[in-house]
Order: sequence, then structure tokens, then C-alpha cells
Amino acid sequence: MDYGVIVPQGWRMDLVGIPDPVEAYEAMTRVAQEAEALGYHSIWLYDHFHTVPTPTQEVTFECWTSTAALARDTKRVRIGQIVTCNSYRNPALLAKMASTVDVLSHGRLDFGIGAGWYEHEYRAYGYEYPDAPERLRHLRDALQVILAMWTQEEATFEGKYYQARGAINQPKGVQKPHIPLLIGGSGEKVTLKLVAQYADACNVGGDIPNIKHKLAVLKNHCDALGRDFNSIRRTAIVDVCAIAETESEAIAKLTQGERDNLVELRKSSLIGTPAQIRQRLAEYEEAGIQELLIHFVDAATNLESVRLFARQCMQAS
Repeated sequence: MDYGVIVPQGWRMDLVGIPDPVEAYEAMTRVAQEAEALGYHSIWLYDHFHTVPTPTQEVTFECWTSTAALARDTKRVRIGQIVTCNSYRNPALLAKMASTVDVLSHGRLDFGIGAGWYEHEYRAYGYEYPDAPERLRHLRDALQVILAMWTQEEATFEGKYYQARGAINQPKGVQKPHIPLLIGGSGEKVTLKLVAQYADACNVGGDIPNIKHKLAVLKNHCDALGRDFNSIRRTAIVDVCAIAETESEAIAKLTQGERDNLVELRKSSLIGTPAQIRQRLAEYEEAGIQELLIHFVDAATNLESVRLFARQCMQAS
């Protein structure tokens, strides 16, 4: 199984305590470069404009400009978004941005996208916030525009929400036949069907039984469409990883709210010693996950967590 590091950007309050924004960005860079040096497969960025779930004045870096910068700050590791909110950028422009970043990174981009969900952020930035079914219809149109931009000489698509009318996108990127497209989300009727129709990779979350169930649903969609289920790269996200030499040290890294909810949190998180975490990693692999994207709760200020995982979990897997 491959492992990716979710780079601290601030929206999870993970850059708190670094008041200088330049130093906060350099902390991001250090995590990305250390992950690369340690042999992690990928680094990932969330797409949020301010902190979640409570808006604050803390530093939060924009996803795509940060992706472009990290493309030049690294040399080997793959770079992706987990995931881009479709509603925030016109899809033809987004496809152009991605093509440019794929060239900047010499062909290391994974393009992650989803329908969006954070209502407060939508309204704060002046975006309309349609209901979930309509946001998914927007996403369906957007996926077709993006793929047209990556594969057609003059992209043409007439959808209800988005159109491309002879749009030229040069260069289209480095990777062939196009930049790998990952769709994030677990909606069984629409989102996972969109994965089966359009995506090169999926991303799901939750506990192990939920992941198994979602992958089974995805396989059913693939079978119905005549798609090879194994042609889709299966990734999962771990929003909380607290690793230390002792369990008590690991738990001490959590917020008070997380500690109060520890029993439930453990079901979808990696918390404890390397031995405890190795056992959990085996469960993800047995469930069918091929790459695990991990948010280390203290990575911005403590690279030893990223190192400890690489040394005792990645090398042992």
C-alpha cells in the first residue's frame, strides 16, 4: 500500500502558533519535502479558504496556488488535492490550471475534485449554495468539460451548467492519456457512479466497514457500466493520525474534543504506537485500499511524527 501526507495548510488550525505567514508557508514546504525524502508516495492539499468548522482569522493558504508552489519545491513525490471544490472555479479554467501544474511538476499531478459541501464558505465568498443534487449535477457537467479540455484540440461541450465552445488548452499537461482524475466522495447513487463513469481514482473515508461497503457499491456501478473495477485506484483518507512511541503520548496530541470522543474517533483514525497503527493499516489494505492519505495532527511543528510513521509503519508494510 502507498501512503500520502496531507500537507498542513491552516484550515484545520494546524498552523496555529506560527504567526508569520511566510514561516507558515515554509512549514508547509518542510513537511512536503520531508515526506518526499522519506519515501511517501504523494502529498495532498485540502481546498478551503478559511478554517473549518469554525471560521477564524488563522492563516489558511489557497489550494491551487499552493499546489503550484509545492510542484516546484519538490522533485519526485506526486501532488494532489483532496479535493478541489468544483463550485469555486470554472471547470475550463480549472482544467487549464491543472494542465499548467502538471507541466510545472514534470507530470506528477493527481487531480482531485468533488461537488463541495461547506455552506458557510460558499456564502462568505459570494458563491450560490444549491442543494446537494444540483451540486452533483454541476459536477457531472464539469467533469465532461475538464476531460474535453484535456483530450480535445478544441474542447466542445454543451451542458446545462457549463459549456466549452472551441476552448484551446495548450499544453494539456505531461501525463498520457491525460492527468489522472480522482473524484472524492461516497454518495452511492450519484458520486460513486460518476467515479465509475469518469474517474481514474476514488477517495472514501469512514471506518473499515464503511469503506468496504462503498467499494462494493462502486464495483456494482462498474459492473453495470462495463468498467473494470480494478482500473480505478482506490484511496482513503485518514483525517486524524496521532502517532508516538507510547499510546499516552499519541493521545496527548489530540484536542480535548477528540479525546472526549476517543472511542468513536479510533474507528476512522490512526491513534497510538507504531505497532497499533500497523495493525490498522493492515485492515485498510485488506479492505482493498491501495493508497492511504494521512493527516498527521502535529506535522507542521513536529516532523518526527512523519518520520516515525515512515520508519516503523511504511517500511514494515
